Amino acid sequence: MTQPRNQTQSPPMPMGPRGGPRIPGEVQRARNVRGTLLRLWSYLGRQRWGLTLTCLAVVASTLLDLLGTWLLGRAIDAYILRKDVPGLARLSALLLGVYVGSSVLTWAQAFVMAGVAQRTVRDIRQDLFERMQVLPLRFFDQRAHGELMSRLTNDVENINLVLTESLTQVISSTLTGVGVVIVMLAINPVLGVVTLAIMTALSLGINRGIASRVREGFRRQQATLGRLNGIIQETISGQKVVKAYHREADKIAEFSVANTEYRHAATRAQIFAGFMGPMMNFVGNTSLAVIAGFGGWLALRGAATPGTIASFLNYARQFQRPLNSLANLYNQIQAAIAGAERVFEVIDEEPEVDSPGAAPLGRIRGEVVFEDVCFSYDGKTPVLKHINLRAAPGQTIALVGPTGAGKTTIVNLLARFYEVDSGRITLDGRDIRDIRKDDLRRQLGVVLQDTYLFAGTVMDNIRYGRLDATDEEVIAAAKLAEADQFIHRLPDGYHTMLTERGSNLSHGQRQLLAIARAVLADPSILILDEATSSVDTRTERHIQRAMLRLMEGRTSFVIAHRLSTIRDADQILVVNHGEIVERGTHEELMAMEGFYYKLYSRQFTLGIPAGAQEEESLAS
Repeated sequence: MTQPRNQTQSPPMPMGPRGGPRIPGEVQRARNVRGTLLRLWSYLGRQRWGLTLTCLAVVASTLLDLLGTWLLGRAIDAYILRKDVPGLARLSALLLGVYVGSSVLTWAQAFVMAGVAQRTVRDIRQDLFERMQVLPLRFFDQRAHGELMSRLTNDVENINLVLTESLTQVISSTLTGVGVVIVMLAINPVLGVVTLAIMTALSLGINRGIASRVREGFRRQQATLGRLNGIIQETISGQKVVKAYHREADKIAEFSVANTEYRHAATRAQIFAGFMGPMMNFVGNTSLAVIAGFGGWLALRGAATPGTIASFLNYARQFQRPLNSLANLYNQIQAAIAGAERVFEVIDEEPEVDSPGAAPLGRIRGEVVFEDVCFSYDGKTPVLKHINLRAAPGQTIALVGPTGAGKTTIVNLLARFYEVDSGRITLDGRDIRDIRKDDLRRQLGVVLQDTYLFAGTVMDNIRYGRLDATDEEVIAAAKLAEADQFIHRLPDGYHTMLTERGSNLSHGQRQLLAIARAVLADPSILILDEATSSVDTRTERHIQRAMLRLMEGRTSFVIAHRLSTIRDADQILVVNHGEIVERGTHEELMAMEGFYYKLYSRQFTLGIPAGAQEEESLAS
């Protein structure tokens, strides 16, 4: 159904980084890190075997790396200094085997973890998409569609990146750091304590002095990039409007300002980020100097061997790598945790559920009654006030009135896209709240003013009305909707692929396909929401004939701007400011010479366009 006419939508979220239009642009911190990590673990826990193999491979490769460094020092002390060539050859062969084994295990852990990550993200994405399908329309009205798409794409991808690329690095870095500390202290406690104290002090100092500025710099960079991408997306989507109103220069100027802001933010972020590499190198080189100087002094006093010093030099590099790795992964991990939290927020939303006593619904006669129905979208501003109406089976009820009067809201409530605040709606005498929503909606056929067609063939889009329909039934429905003739003129007929939203068809053609879809669904109640308001007179006649066939024997609710399309309605309801101000047949309303009379007279006597007619009637 169409969106509530008089509800203000949330502004679109800014676009994010990483190559394409992404939302949101700013890296956020999760509010509940522990809870989010536990939820992620509940998904990861489904891949126990993969995780176990990955962890074993990480532990084994880490131990082999540590062993290789120790063997290097052993080679110097036991064989090189003693000029034992055969022993050196044997140790070199062992050392080669150790490093080859470490490389194979590193590849294996990446291979296994890729499968673990993809299956985990698949489950998260599936749960998120499934939850979106059962959420009430009110949820979507209160959120920008781009922001929801971001959760399904950008946020899930951030989780995927961390699981695929970062999780094994975090585990490996942690194990390597712990292992290096243990081995260094075991080989030479004095040299180990001095080396670790200097490296830790310098690293902490750099993190406090630079890392916070780097994080803030990248947050600002991503935020400005989000605004920049937002302008790009908005301009491309609204290109026809931009050209129609000659606003190209304004858009260029707006883009230039945002582009400059992004350049300044990115330059500042990259300058601070550029400090990290040299400063961490400074820590590493300082550590090497300490090991060489202090270790050499210990060696001269007989408290260390040349092999020990060589091993310490390599262990210092191994200890530095995890620190660098964890520092580089910090923002990515924060973004993934925040993204996971946003995903779980949607998954935790209350779905659209039936009442406990909801019963199934068989074939219906089609009697619809509104009894003193009141409704508001936000719980404060009333949209419908004390609506009372009765549609007998097979009757056609027309709803007319100005934009925002509440016409579409009436049919939205009938379909239970929203729940009434007070009063009730009955179908064949049963309160629709006591009927399963799926059964209720299966009895409704909807043709909107803005027809939505999906990417796929013409045949697939008509079959959307009833997925088990045969090709012959689809074609028969198209013929009844007077769509068969234009479909045969398409390049591949019923197998012609439609572009996004069916943009390669005219508006009238899209409407005929929507009617064919409703014919195929064979509903008991029909809802036509301004289905002919945007087409020419000739196309309108085709659509009118198709709609008349569709409406035969069905209870129909018709929302129309062109009053000529509803002259033969059994009952016309004039809605204004959320109330039914007049009701009756066309002749009865004309005889009253009230709101409807003025509307009709001006449209057909003064020739005021239908779209503008209602507003002028209000003004008078």
